[in-house]
Amino acid sequence: MLPAERLRAMLQLINTKGSMRVKELSQIFEVTEETVRRDLDTLESEGKIRRSHGGAVRVEDEYGEIPFLQRESENITEKETIALEAVRQIAVGDRIVLDASTTAWHVALIMPNQPMTVLTNSIRISMELASRDKVEVISTGGIVRASSLSYVGPLAEETLGQFHVNKAFLSCKGCHTEYGISESNALQALVKRKMMDISDKVYILADNSKIQVRDFTRVASLDEIDVLITDKKTPLEHIEAIRRLGIDVSQV
Repeated sequence: MLPAERLRAMLQLINTKGSMRVKELSQIFEVTEETVRRDLDTLESEGKIRRSHGGAVRVEDEYGEIPFLQRESENITEKETIALEAVRQIAVGDRIVLDASTTAWHVALIMPNQPMTVLTNSIRISMELASRDKVEVISTGGIVRASSLSYVGPLAEETLGQFHVNKAFLSCKGCHTEYGISESNALQALVKRKMMDISDKVYILADNSKIQVRDFTRVASLDEIDVLITDKKTPLEHIEAIRRLGIDVSQV
């Protein structure tokens, strides 16, 4: 593994787990602890992690969110593949809701310019779709979260409650058979809960790093979703456990 690839993989692992120790990273990447320390120093100097005694922790804002631009660089290939499958589920005339996740943004990037309505709390998705004259875009408004480039809070939730959509495409920080769908931030969790409530069919877009993971705030139980779209790297035993709950899983 090249040093640049190791740095990316190390950053992804720290962000997924929340924290990692030098010894653990040394064993996983089969390099010396001194090499790990140098890698962590590099990541810290770039503002991507924070060093702790004996290891490192992920960088989050005061509300527990990893910055959008940092998340955007993680698992890009998997997110693009998942987004492509999500777009295949969208038909002309659909009314859909997209959350402020980076995976949902990838959906917006490749969404065709065809008659449909898109409701979102994502500032970036709203801007991306604004130039497509056949797509009606409705933004929730609300409290601006700079780290996630999104709207949250009572106004965002109230706006969502005024609409009904037939499909919701949402991502998450964790998708666990027992704990359910979870988020690192309570405000985002409340918005996603509302998005589920106003939707006929709920699609969860989650790459392999989020499967069988529990994060801080529970959004919903797993049996409240209809479809999980994940990538080929998700272990088969996890897929089978989710399917046993009656959930349609599309592994792409």
